[in-house]
Parts: sequence; structure tokens; C-alpha cells
Amino acid sequence: MKDFSLKKVIQWLGMVLRCPVCGHKYDVKNTRVLDSERDEFYNEAWALIHSDCGKCKSSVMFNLEIHGPEVFSVGMVTDLTASDGQKFNRLSPIQANDVLAIHQELKTFEGDFVSSFDK
Repeated sequence: MKDFSLKKVIQWLGMVLRCPVCGHKYDVKNTRVLDSERDEFYNEAWALIHSDCGKCKSSVMFNLEIHGPEVFSVGMVTDLTASDGQKFNRLSPIQANDVLAIHQELKTFEGDFVSSFDK
């Protein structure tokens, strides 16, 4: 994968992909790579990408995987900014105990968010 260039892949995506909200073509200047990794031995790479539509201002985050000549992408419309995406990407995943703790808290929740966060 010596000839691999993430910048070229993003430029190619900018020509191919359209905003799922308004259909406008993506502009490379509104696209940021939040995280990426390459494995030259297996000729593979992946990237987490955030892009803002230049027309309707909606945001999309998508995961791009490259396996040799094949390119796979899964995306979703989001309200996260690129900096939000970077921040949450650095956090550790939610664990089962986190979900159970929230479930326990919601059992006694009476609608007062201020006092819930003061605990």
C-alpha cells in the first residue's frame, strides 16, 4: 500500500458521495479525518471521517475501510461537529455496568435533571 493516500481517497469520495439530506456533492474542504490507521502488510486501512454539507450544513460521519482494491463505507447523519467526533472517539466505550447504573438511576428519577446531576 505504498501508493495509498488517504487524501486522494477523500478527494475521490468528494466526487462520488452526495449529502443524504439534500443531494449536494461533498466538498473536500469541509471534510476531516478524525482517526485513521494503515496496515501495509495486509494492504488495508480504515478511517473515521466527518463532513459538513456546504449547502444544507448537515453533518455526516462515516467509517471508511479499504481492503486491497475494495473500499467499504458506512455513514450516518449526525448532529456532532468534527471536534465532538474527535472527543467522543478518544473516550473509552460504554461498559455494561454504565448502562446498569443509568437503569438503576432511572428507576427513582422524578424528572429533576438538576438534582440528578448534582449527585
